[in-house]
Formats: sequence, structure tokens, C-alpha cells
Amino acid sequence: MLEINNSPFPEIKTEKLILRNLELSDAPEMLFLRSDESVMKYIDRERTRSLEEAGSFIQKMKDSVDKNENIMWVISLKEKPDVMIGYIGYWRIKLQHYRAEVGYALHPAYWNKGIMKEALLAVTQYGFGPMKLHSIEAQINSENIASGKLLEKTGFIKEGYFKEDYFANGRFIDSVVYSLLEK
Repeated sequence: MLEINNSPFPEIKTEKLILRNLELSDAPEMLFLRSDESVMKYIDRERTRSLEEAGSFIQKMKDSVDKNENIMWVISLKEKPDVMIGYIGYWRIKLQHYRAEVGYALHPAYWNKGIMKEALLAVTQYGFGPMKLHSIEAQINSENIASGKLLEKTGFIKEGYFKEDYFANGRFIDSVVYSLLEK
């Protein structure tokens, strides 16, 4: 069975980015990301309403990383490593199946600049490398065309389309599952 060890926290550096550990000082940026309508349009979760809620969410994520239940990286630019512009991580890690779900969000000012593609490629390399995953999945709202294109550009294959399988914000939503296998 797969074993996860996030200690020490695995910081990842790419050409333009630093993927680092989440800190309580990231609360203002997390509040923006988890409350902004354009960012949250296809993330069918309750919006964050305050700095206190953002801090609680960060602490919850940090605790689950410490317990090796999931892992979340802050996306920051190399020239501004302390400024969170997004996040990416693995949750719903299925240890017995060597599989995890990837999820991500990015500040709209950085959309369409190749940043999330660079982050996703780095995180999938980490997943198949040190984490020893066999497969990575991404489950998205079927209306999120941009995320589907990103996943396809990074090698993910559409595995399934599920009609009204998810209830959020008072309505049933279709979802699409993408998958990437270790090469």
C-alpha cells in the first residue's frame, strides 16, 4: 500500500514558480481565491467569507498535510515567493489504489500565462516520482472548459462524464473525470 510522507514539506521549484508550504500569512490571498466569483465559478464549494474563515481553512489544510492525508502547495512566482497567486494539491488520496485527485485555483490576473500548466506538470512529476502514485485524477464541473483544456494539454485523458452527479448551490451539476497514468 502507498505511504505518504510530507515531512519535510516538499517545496518544488520550476522555471518561473515556487510551490511552497501554505502559511497562515497567506490568509488574505486565500480569502480572495476562495471568495472571488470568477475563481470560484466552477469550484462548487461554499465561499469563504472572512479572514478568520480563510485562516481556519489554512490551518485545516496544514493539519491534514502534517497527518499525511493530503498535500497542498501555494503557487508563487520566483521573484515574489511570499505572494500566493494560487494553490494546487492532492486530496482524496486512495492509498490502496496509489491514486490521488488533483485540484487547483489561480488568481485571475495570472490566467492564460502558462502558470497553472507549469504548476500542474511539476505536481504530476512529484506525484509519479517521490509520492509513487500510479494514477492521478481530476474531477471538474462540465462547464469548466478552460480546466478541461488545461488537463488535456498536460496529458490527462477524459475518462467519464457524469450527468447530474453532484449537488451544489441548489442544483445538480454534471461532472467530468480526467485521469493521467504513470508512464
